[in-house]
Amino acid sequence: MGDMIRAVRHLGPNWYASVMGTAVVGTAGAGLPLPLPGLRGLWAGLWALSLLMLVSLLAARALHWRHHGDQARRHLLDPAVAPFYGCLSMALLAVGGGALAVGRDWIGLPAAVALDAVLFTAGTATGLVVAVVVPYLMVVRHRLSPGDAAPAWLLPLVAPMVSAALGPQLIPHLPAGAARQTMLALCLALFGLSLLAVLVTLPTVFARLLTGGPPPLALTPTLFLVLGPLGQSTTAAGNFAAVAPGTVPDPYARALEVVSVLYGVPVTGFALLWLALAAALVVRAARRGMGFAMTWWAFTFPVGTCVTGASALGGRTGLAVFDALAVALFALLLVAWAAAALPTARGLLRGHLLAGPAAAAPDAGPAAARAHGQAQAPAYTPAPA
Repeated sequence: MGDMIRAVRHLGPNWYASVMGTAVVGTAGAGLPLPLPGLRGLWAGLWALSLLMLVSLLAARALHWRHHGDQARRHLLDPAVAPFYGCLSMALLAVGGGALAVGRDWIGLPAAVALDAVLFTAGTATGLVVAVVVPYLMVVRHRLSPGDAAPAWLLPLVAPMVSAALGPQLIPHLPAGAARQTMLALCLALFGLSLLAVLVTLPTVFARLLTGGPPPLALTPTLFLVLGPLGQSTTAAGNFAAVAPGTVPDPYARALEVVSVLYGVPVTGFALLWLALAAALVVRAARRGMGFAMTWWAFTFPVGTCVTGASALGGRTGLAVFDALAVALFALLLVAWAAAALPTARGLLRGHLLAGPAAAAPDAGPAAARAHGQAQAPAYTPAPA
């Protein structure tokens, strides 16, 4: 027990990204517009793995808070680590959403609905708290400058968008009438909350990239985090349109269907632009010696949201181009998940991923230490060209 308590001292909230990234593979695979025969069992297995990972991480983080409260408080007061508390909410939501999408094959529909309801409630409440507390700390406790802007700043803001995207699948299981309409209204409010918060934050992140140069090598994968709100909002808009008929009167249902396309297509275009830019910078970083860090999990969940967004557009428009895009992005997601999961498993077995900053990255400096969730300074500093 003592060894376990010591092992979780440096276990940061960024580890929940591995749960998100695993859950989204199963969810995105199950929702592909061109289902691959015989693979639904694999997607259900990945969901079950994400559930096991979530339970294990919740227990480990509870030990962390109980026995290493000083480190936990240091994480909250560190501007490089605090935004990752948004990952807790999204991990809860991703596993809950996966229960209804594919987990029901193994646990049955009633259990899947119950599990999703519990995790959706907990994840939404946690996401709303984090969306207020982390920006508050950034204002009153963290000492930040425009040069510190980082894609991770989006994490606490995008969590309510995940609730907005996954909430609609619970609507058919609610009593008809006011209960369903209230749930849809809640999801629309969460959509607006997150979207507007992201819209005022993203320009700062983009401006920092253009004026300050590329991020440190170990943090380059976090550029993929920008895809999260883009893909998730497109998914949410499509899910609103899917459940609106029979939930709200026809004029509103029709409006939501139109908006899902008029919003989703342009946002998907920008997501593809950002994907190309982020991929080019990752290739550049790899050529300069970028090694594995926990930031590689940023390749997974954001790309997964783009898969579900493209699938939603394919269903709404009937255009094969969006179906093909969903399949292509899913192939990228599989590669990204393998690239993050295998070194993570190897690092856990060898023990160095849970070591302190010096042991985790003795020669790589602060940036690599932050990539392991051990930040001691602002996360986004200029890198040489």
